[in-house]
Amino acid sequence: MQSPEARTAVSPTQIHLTLAAFADEVVGTVARLFAYVGALLLFAILGLAALGQLPALRDDEPASRPGWSIADRSHPAFALSRLDSSEKTASYAILRHPEGGRKDVMRWASEAEKPLAQLEIYRKGGEFDVARPAAADLAVQMGLAADTPLEQAGLIDTKFGPVALFRPTGTAKAACLGYLKRSEEPALQISGFSCQGDTLPAQRAAIACTLNRLTLLTSGNEPKLAELFARAELRRRGCDTQGSSQGSPDWLLGAANAQLRGAL
Repeated sequence: MQSPEARTAVSPTQIHLTLAAFADEVVGTVARLFAYVGALLLFAILGLAALGQLPALRDDEPASRPGWSIADRSHPAFALSRLDSSEKTASYAILRHPEGGRKDVMRWASEAEKPLAQLEIYRKGGEFDVARPAAADLAVQMGLAADTPLEQAGLIDTKFGPVALFRPTGTAKAACLGYLKRSEEPALQISGFSCQGDTLPAQRAAIACTLNRLTLLTSGNEPKLAELFARAELRRRGCDTQGSSQGSPDWLLGAANAQLRGAL
């Protein structure tokens, strides 16, 4: 008979086999962990590479960027006091930008649907580019090509102060005159064009009359806007729609001497 010590003894060969099996299992587990982590890193690298391409894709598709859109539910904030009961605004459109800008645009047209005048009140938001030239968009408003060069055509005095006039470069007698007025406080831009009047003085008088008749219906949450229009009403003058020299002290500079200085 074998002694108890002999029955419980384990041979060195069995111990070696057990340790080898355990080592193989550990190595296999570690290898699987490395493969799993490597797969995760690969997916992460591919994801970052895809995200890195998104700006380039957005640059290739500028139309997908949010921009100006018609605000159907907004109410008009401005109006023109009427000269007679038959006069009316042909259209009133309100545009809004996701970065806070708002444009109130009034348009007038003849019976043949030919544009006669336009008035745009632009309350600037985060989308406004301070480096952009003041009259960069005026040619488009006047129905001209965006790259049409404009020259200064004088200054007129209105209840909002001096307003710069513009016309296509090299045009001695323009069919239409553009105009532009900027305010820093509040951040506001008034611009547009007018084709009313057979002579240059009559055209200038028509623009001055339009701006002098511009009134504020509601300022919303913009007290500085209400203050601007309140001060302007104190300087309001009557309209000289014929552009005569009598009763028309609005002209500061003639078209032949229209060099503007300082901010508009």
